[in-house]
Amino acid sequence: MFRFRDDLLSTAAIAGAMLACGVAGAHADSDGHSHEHGYKHVLLISVDGMHSVDLKRWVESRPGGNFAKLADNGVVYPNAYTTAPSDSYPGMLAQVTGATPKLGGLFYDDSYDRTVYPSKAFYTSQGLPDPGCGGAPGSELTNFEALDKSYNYSTQLAADFTGGGTLGQVYTQLDPDHMQRKLVNGQCVPVYPHEYVRTNTIFEVIKAAGMRTAWSDKHPAYENLAGPSGAGLDELYAPEINSQDTLDPGAQEGDDYTTSYTGVRSYDSLKVKAVLNWIDGYNGARTQRQPVPAIFGMNFQAVSVGQKLAKAGNADSDKSLTGGYADAQATPGNALTLQFQFVDDALGKFINELKVQNLYDSTLIIVSAKHGQSPINVMDRVAISDALYSGAPGFGANGFEICDDEALVWLSPELQQATNPATGQPYYADAKAYILAHASALHIKELLDRDELTRRYEDPFHNSRVPDFIAITDHGVICTGGSKLAEHGGFSQDDRNVALVVSSPRIKHAKVVEDTTFTTQIAPTILDALDLDPRSLEAVREEGVQVLKR
Repeated sequence: MFRFRDDLLSTAAIAGAMLACGVAGAHADSDGHSHEHGYKHVLLISVDGMHSVDLKRWVESRPGGNFAKLADNGVVYPNAYTTAPSDSYPGMLAQVTGATPKLGGLFYDDSYDRTVYPSKAFYTSQGLPDPGCGGAPGSELTNFEALDKSYNYSTQLAADFTGGGTLGQVYTQLDPDHMQRKLVNGQCVPVYPHEYVRTNTIFEVIKAAGMRTAWSDKHPAYENLAGPSGAGLDELYAPEINSQDTLDPGAQEGDDYTTSYTGVRSYDSLKVKAVLNWIDGYNGARTQRQPVPAIFGMNFQAVSVGQKLAKAGNADSDKSLTGGYADAQATPGNALTLQFQFVDDALGKFINELKVQNLYDSTLIIVSAKHGQSPINVMDRVAISDALYSGAPGFGANGFEICDDEALVWLSPELQQATNPATGQPYYADAKAYILAHASALHIKELLDRDELTRRYEDPFHNSRVPDFIAITDHGVICTGGSKLAEHGGFSQDDRNVALVVSSPRIKHAKVVEDTTFTTQIAPTILDALDLDPRSLEAVREEGVQVLKR
């Protein structure tokens, strides 16, 4: 039923396919509005790390499972691709905005902006006086657990999964003192996650149409999904994944929910309960009656941890468990099999509860992934240090670099376009020469410089978010000094070719769409299903994103 491509599509080939798919995939009226579909709800699920080949293998090996049930009453897209870079932040934004990082404005959850200033907590943690928005601008964007109210800089862990607040009330979890800052009318003010998003979201469109919106994700920083207005989400239920594991008896001090296969399943179960509560007509905590959201869902972390974590953690009673895949054909190992089964079972709970509440026929279910994970074949794994990047001319004291399985490099803003007095050449040119001189040690396959980044995104000399360089590494390379088996964020097939299935009992015959498709197409498809205009999304208008063929 499925066909999985073994060849790595080039970025140019994917871009060309996207344009072709944009023409062939349209099924809206000439004014951009769809025919009526009559769905009242859309349940969106992101199984982070789940490849297209994972879906194929799981359905074939477990034809009675819940993934198979969705596929049997749905459309499967075996050649679906997430964003490049393929990190969680741009990957999730793609699904709810239709935008690539070019329009959406975010390249990573841990990234950089040349126009903002460090947080108050940044200076406090180093025992330094807070200069406010003084000095040269340019700061790391810490859109992850660092924004939590109870975040502890010494242990890198929040006290517990509440992040110091109340689940379902995200602004009780976020601490403005932990946010980067900007100057507004002479005042130094915190920048909330949603303020970094440059294009509107489906949550904003759906809420503006008078419908309820809800989402559950791994950090309170996913407040960014509320969109530039900050008003798109009625409820964000966001237990913190990088917090002390207080749910599992075997966990030890310092263990967060990503340090064991058991722990991450316990963590994901919090979000599963929230989704079930929404289906039942409550808020995520089940403390108040609320209308069932028109758009709601969650992301799963269980599979991602099962792919990355090499061996059982303290909270795992079975110490024989090992993570990752057993071979190059993506046969899941014993731990990863448990993680897939957990997600399959949770999907069954959602389906059953929708039926109990007589919502199944009126709900469209979409399952995809923010990102894949690379490498699938553990024999391809090459672990390296990314420390060399910080030695680049122009990196200075205010540069930033992040590397999982690719590297993004920002030079110090004040040096980016300056001349290096030591060489008489621009710092930028010297930095490029330095990185290329170390390409072998850093396993760089291709270095995207200003010219190429301008072509794909925007000019880093004029866009405050675009990195100065993106180093695409050899397949299998991950930047780690530890034992993790895989990572994501890069441009490879393993990073980008993700699961995608659109399912409803109204779809009587299973269908496979072999066209190259993109997770950006999920956003207009959701609006289309709810009989809202897909062209309400800026990304649909500006990037030509089309509704999925189905």
